[in-house]
Parts: sequence; C-alpha cells; structure tokens
Amino acid sequence: MKNLTIITCLLVACNAFAMHKTEPTDSLPATATTKHYVFEDFCDTCGCSGNGGSMGFGTGLDTNFAGVRYISQSYRSRDGIFNNSPWIDENFNTLQAWGRIPLGKRFLVNAIVPYHFHNREFANESSQNIDGLGDITLLGFYKILAKQDSIMVVGPQHSLQVGGGVKMPTGSFDRANNTGSVNTSFQLGTGSWDYVTAVNYGLTHNNWGMSAMVNYTFKTKNTKDYQFGNQLNYGLNTYKTYYLSNDFALTPAVGVSGENYDEDESYGLTVLNTGGNVFFGKFSVEASYKTYSLGVTTMLPIDQDLNNGKVEVKNRLSLYLNINI
Repeated sequence: MKNLTIITCLLVACNAFAMHKTEPTDSLPATATTKHYVFEDFCDTCGCSGNGGSMGFGTGLDTNFAGVRYISQSYRSRDGIFNNSPWIDENFNTLQAWGRIPLGKRFLVNAIVPYHFHNREFANESSQNIDGLGDITLLGFYKILAKQDSIMVVGPQHSLQVGGGVKMPTGSFDRANNTGSVNTSFQLGTGSWDYVTAVNYGLTHNNWGMSAMVNYTFKTKNTKDYQFGNQLNYGLNTYKTYYLSNDFALTPAVGVSGENYDEDESYGLTVLNTGGNVFFGKFSVEASYKTYSLGVTTMLPIDQDLNNGKVEVKNRLSLYLNINI
C-alpha cells in the first residue's frame, strides 16, 4: 500500500511553484533557441507549521508541465518542555508530484500532491517514524501583467500574478505525535481546511531575472480541536541564465526567504512554545535540456526564533526534475 501511494503521487501531474521564462536575447548566439525556466521553491511540508507554501506558489509560464521533487528538512527540538530537556534530531522528507494547467490567457490552475516520510531520534536512542499522503493544495492565479512571448522584445519585462486557493486535510493529524515534544509539526498534515492568498512578481532583462513572492495561509481548527497558527511567507531571488548551446542552459540563483508563524491553539487555548520566525539564505542551480529541467536548491538559516527557541532548523535541501509538456 505504501508503494502504491508513492506511485500515485508520482503520477499526479500537479505544480504550485514559480517559474520565469527567459528568452534568447541579442547577447546570445544567433542560433540559440533554448527556452529556460527558473523555478521558485515550493515547500509543501509540515516544516514548523504543518502547512505548505513556505517558499511560494508560482510565477508564471503559459504552458503545461509536470514534475517530481524531493525535499529534505533537518531540525532539532526539545524532547520535553523544560530548558534542560534533551535535544532530538528530526528529519522531514517529502516527495512531491505537481502540475500546472493554464485556462485561457490570464488564468492558471496549480496543484501539488505531497507524500511525507518523517522520522525522529530520541535521546534514549529510540525512534519514531510516520509516513503517508500529505495535504493536497489547489491554487488559482490571475495574471495582471504577463510577459510577451517573443524573442524580439527589447527592455525589461514584468509579470504580476494574484491568486488564492485551498489546502485540503488529506494528510492525517495525530495528537499523540506531539506528546513529549515541543515540535507540533511532526505530522503528515494539519487535519484542517486551510486557505491561501498569494502574490508573485517577476522582472527579466536579457539573461538576468528577479522574482519576488508573498503569501499568507489562514489556518482553521481541525476535528481534533487543534489549530495551527496562521503563516506568512516571503521570498526574493535573483538569477542569470547561461545558454551553453541551442538546447542546454544553466542558471545559478541566489536569494533569501522568510517564514513567520502565529501561535497554535488547542481547545481554544494558546499552545506554549509555538509560533516564531526564520530567515533563510538560499542558493540553487538549474540545468535545462530542451523540455527537461533538473535542479538542486539548498537553504540555510541566517536567523531564527522558532517555538521559543526550542526548535531549530538545521538545513533544507531539494532536488527536482520537471518536464514541459
């Protein structure tokens, strides 16, 4: 059953992540025709809040595509509520399938299907593992500004999208997973219907580009009378595309991103040692060949204060393969 679920996730074509398309310009060889796509990170994992969208929901290309992405997140958290409680290591792993469908010239529909397999090691050398389908996210975007699809365009091009959507409680939530630990996000999902609003902006000129995003997730109470705190996410990336041949391009990118979480509530009362913020630095490299894109992204915390200092992000790493169809 576990393998069947993973295969199902891989076959579902869904995407909620951001893309910028950079066309060949006068600075490129006359024969260069490669269309390259730069992706904003999208992270539909429990992380520190049990929700998705920690790095953005998409900036736009008018085409269909599908992809698979693996995300690894490493944390350490207190095994208990006291200052002298021992630290435990936690690893959040997610396999995502995503796809995107444009509806006309102005509307885009995005979706993402995650499969989680998380584990944590306690101070007494015991361990806990959970795995299963996560929360499926569906989003729609309207393009207020759209870049022109032409190699004859001169000068900077702008894109602007606004949208919103829903994260469905398809991932399970188990209160027992929170027993003895301050990290309430060791879950497969929030167990609640959550609602997302998002804005994405892009700027490209010649081979250079910049993307910015902000989104906000409104959490609701789940059937176990637990409510994760609302979440604000923002990010900024800059990149440059190097066209190495007609079919092959390489794009390094650097950026920063931030996540802010409100406190959780349980039975209507604030949960101690929840909420907080984290600020990341990010570096990524993407290689594209014809309609394929292969990339790696690493994120390291610059500053953080999560769960009153009782949860710490160590690093995040992602690998992805996408196909323009």
